[in-house]
Amino acid sequence: MKHTIFGPMLAFTLFFCLLQVVFVPKSAGEVRKIFTIAHRGASGYAPENTIIAFDKAVEMKADYIEMDVQRSKDGKLVIIHDTTVNRTTNGAGAVKDLTFDELQHLDAGGWKGEHFSGERIPLFEEVLARYKGKIGILIELKAPELYPGIEEEVVKKLKKYNLDKNESESIIIQSFNFKSMRKMKQLLPHIPIGVLISRQENATKQSIKDFSAYADYYNPSIDLLTEELVLTAKSEGMKVLSWTVRSPETAEFLLGHNIDAIATDYPDYVLAQ
Repeated sequence: MKHTIFGPMLAFTLFFCLLQVVFVPKSAGEVRKIFTIAHRGASGYAPENTIIAFDKAVEMKADYIEMDVQRSKDGKLVIIHDTTVNRTTNGAGAVKDLTFDELQHLDAGGWKGEHFSGERIPLFEEVLARYKGKIGILIELKAPELYPGIEEEVVKKLKKYNLDKNESESIIIQSFNFKSMRKMKQLLPHIPIGVLISRQENATKQSIKDFSAYADYYNPSIDLLTEELVLTAKSEGMKVLSWTVRSPETAEFLLGHNIDAIATDYPDYVLAQ
C-alpha cells in the first residue's frame, strides 16, 4: 500500500517542481553576472599598465585586465595609455618616436609612489604570455591611426598564443577608432569587438544600429549611460560595458543598470557590491 501511494506522490512533486522552474520569472532571485574589468590593471592601487597592476587585478579576482597597446619606433608592441610617456614615466616624448630599449629604461612606476619605482613599460607579448588562462584580457588599440598596420601585428601575436579563436571569450578588443575595429572584425571574426563611446553623436539609435554591423560590445562612458541607451544596444544584439569606476557610488550606479561589464580602477568597488 505504501508503494502504491508513494509513486503518485513522487510524480506530483516532480511535476510541481517542473512548473516552478518553467513559470517562475527570471527576475525572481536571479543572479546576474557583471564582468569586472580592471582598468589598466588595478590602477587605483598600482601604476597603470604595469605588471604589478595586472598582478594585483588577478589577486583581486577581477574577470579581465584592460590594457592599451601602442608601438615603439622600432616596431615593438608596448603597453601604455598616453601617446607620450610624459605623464606615467620619468621620460618625455611620443611613444612612436622612442625605441623599445629607450622605453625600457624609463621608470613607469615611481610617479605612483616610491615603492613602485623600477616598474617598466611591458611588452604586449609579455602580457599575453603571463596572463593567458589566468584572467580575461581586454585589449584597447590606442590611437591606431598613428600606427599603420598595428591591427595585423596584434592579430599575429594573438595567433602565436592561440588566442585568436576565443571560444571562452577570454579576449576582447576595443578602440575609439571605429575604422580600426571594423578592420579587426574582418581579421578576427571570432573575437568580440567593442566600440568606445564618449560622444553624444555616437549614442543615437541609428549610430548604435550602425555599430552593431561589426561590434559585439557597445562601451559608453558613464556620462552617456542611460537605461534607454542600454536597451537600444541590447536590442541590436550588443553587450554593454561602461567606464570608469573610481568610487563606490559610481559602482553602485552602474550596477543598477542592466549592463554586462564595468571598467574600474578599483576592482573591489565592483566586486564588493
